[in-house]
Amino acid sequence: MKVTRIFDLLDNYLENYPDQDAALAYKRRGEWKKFSIKEYVDAVNNISYGLLKLGAKKGDNIGIVSGNRPQWNMLDMAIMQIGAISIPIYPTISQDDYRYILNHAEMKMIFIDGKDLRKKLEPVLPDVKTLKEIYLFDEEDGNYKHLDDVVVLGKENPASEKLAKIKAEIKPEDMATIVYTSGTTGNPKGVMISHSNIINQLENLKMTPAKWSKTALSFLPLCHAYERMLVYLYQYLGMSVYYAESIATIADNIKEVQPTMMSAVPRLLEKIYDKLFLAGKKQPFIKKKIYYWAFNLAKRFQLEGNSWWYNQQLKLADKLIYSKWREALGGNFDIVVSGGSALQSHMGSFFSAIGMPVFEGYGLSETSPVIAVSQRGRHGRKFGTVGPPLPGVEVKLGERDEIICRGHNVMLGYYRDPELTAQVIDADGWFHTGDTGKFTPEGQLIITGRLKSIFKTSFGKYVNPQAIESKFTESPFIDNMIVLGENKKFAAALISPDFVYLKSWCSIRNIPYTSNAEIIKDKEVLKRFDEEIKKYNTHFGDYEKIKRWQLVPEEWTQPGGFLSPTLKIKRNVIEGHYAERIEKLFE
Repeated sequence: MKVTRIFDLLDNYLENYPDQDAALAYKRRGEWKKFSIKEYVDAVNNISYGLLKLGAKKGDNIGIVSGNRPQWNMLDMAIMQIGAISIPIYPTISQDDYRYILNHAEMKMIFIDGKDLRKKLEPVLPDVKTLKEIYLFDEEDGNYKHLDDVVVLGKENPASEKLAKIKAEIKPEDMATIVYTSGTTGNPKGVMISHSNIINQLENLKMTPAKWSKTALSFLPLCHAYERMLVYLYQYLGMSVYYAESIATIADNIKEVQPTMMSAVPRLLEKIYDKLFLAGKKQPFIKKKIYYWAFNLAKRFQLEGNSWWYNQQLKLADKLIYSKWREALGGNFDIVVSGGSALQSHMGSFFSAIGMPVFEGYGLSETSPVIAVSQRGRHGRKFGTVGPPLPGVEVKLGERDEIICRGHNVMLGYYRDPELTAQVIDADGWFHTGDTGKFTPEGQLIITGRLKSIFKTSFGKYVNPQAIESKFTESPFIDNMIVLGENKKFAAALISPDFVYLKSWCSIRNIPYTSNAEIIKDKEVLKRFDEEIKKYNTHFGDYEKIKRWQLVPEEWTQPGGFLSPTLKIKRNVIEGHYAERIEKLFE
């Protein structure tokens, strides 16, 4: 069948993949709860009937505040197929952001997952005058109605003819959803995405997924445009989607599910890389030598042009080492899609060499989200690039090498903000990303930085902090860092160490490790970090070198507010939190 609206994915799945083991699955009380495509479709329709009975209509804004679970998908589809607007909201944002989004969206109904989220939202809800209905997913609370109540209401009031009529009137160019960007400055922005925006993404991405895949694992937030679009893609291709319990359990979930495909962000891949590196430290002398020989061999892997001798070594390394790593990582991956920020090229080499091929992509919520992505075939994939632009998407470099794009992926605009829309989409339809880049001779796109992050020193030299941060975080000692120096004489940095690695390093050298705050003052530790700074400074020009730096005792995490949902540093948050330290760096 022809898929033109997002909810058409359900009929397409039902028609073409009726025998798939599970359309959606999640883990509850130690067991995987699976939903067949028929159960999925029936639940979606019943929720739609229930919403219609409650008076929901085309154009109503309905919010979803939830972690990843099958009911998220059911609700999302049910909202869109009655012509209402599905608005997913991050579970991790502040109360002020909730208050702003719910009021800005003039939210009519909201569905909340879990007691903690309900308690977080309760003080905000009375401030939202447009809100008529509040539902919980499945928490036992007599003061609120539940999603199951909507399902029951739908079963008691089926309206198949009415629903079919509504669906027939929904056009591909109609708005399907509003995605509020998490933003690092100012209020969140409501990105309006049409059915056509998403369906064109799926049509042009179907060549990328695993060639023989039937199972995908999902753990990145569904409310993020990147993961959400990929889950739609999995459904478009008739794959089973299993939701990981949490990032903490992802290794166990991979072993249980043995997925052939999943998405990731560079920080997760770096964590896996670091754990594999540290595991070699525990090996006996001879095994350790073999282990790190194989480890370093993987970092030199290329997609084309490896010598005969290198390939022979790779076969031996695979037999001795890589096969064991794959087993520990589920043993079944044909593709991992990395996005959210740039992946260092040696990481792409490493994971591809060990049999866990990484395909990079690039985009923004405003571009639905993909602009470019690695693909199979000639010149479709190259380490250090995000691949060629998606078919039907024009990409060129504007002033100061800003990446601008035009095509089926560009959003309808920012909700209730035409002035802001006009600032990013020019009169000719080009969307200005704010990112900088360049092209390889073969047409692959390389992301070089963020225009707003680039600063000028007092000597008039431009510094790209993200390029420096990306290089320095190759060090196993450095988990994260921020480079600063706007209108200063030199570049300086705050560094959040990789405390797991640092603890291991201290243990080998019999350096007492009492706490993060104490260990970053230790003379031997500071001396070792100074060596790392000098080592990585050699990759940069004099005006880009880190002249002063300081270690911080905090790990920068998303729950702590230092990282975005895709695990990128929130520059303004870090600069505000460490204002005094930063000032002293430049004294």
